[in-house]
Amino acid sequence: MSALISFLYVGLGGMAGAMTRYGLSLATQRWSVVLPWGTLLSNILGCFVIGIIVHLALRSDAVTPEMRLLGAVGFCGGFTTMSSFIYEAMEMVRDDAWLQASVYATGTLLGSTLAFFLGVALVGLVTRA
Repeated sequence: MSALISFLYVGLGGMAGAMTRYGLSLATQRWSVVLPWGTLLSNILGCFVIGIIVHLALRSDAVTPEMRLLGAVGFCGGFTTMSSFIYEAMEMVRDDAWLQASVYATGTLLGSTLAFFLGVALVGLVTRA
């Protein structure tokens, strides 16, 4: 696969991921003005999806190199929002909302880690059946 084709896969996936993240942020704005639910959910869901992709790529031929570039590198890279997460958490700290920042940071890190392992476990269960 040429470098140009690789860049196109990553770019298309990244565009789709960024657009999906923005849509999720818009959809969750009304849930709370205190916590940025869109960012939290995109980080958790992105880790779930990348857990599925990684497990399938390592355990089977179901994920081609092109699919990995499109899904894991591109889509998940554009969908997850670590830079937004850090910015939002630091804004909470700057506003002396330490409890809120702690809940948000802990929820993002633990939720994303758990989602990754759930994605891996789900693929393991499905591929065994």
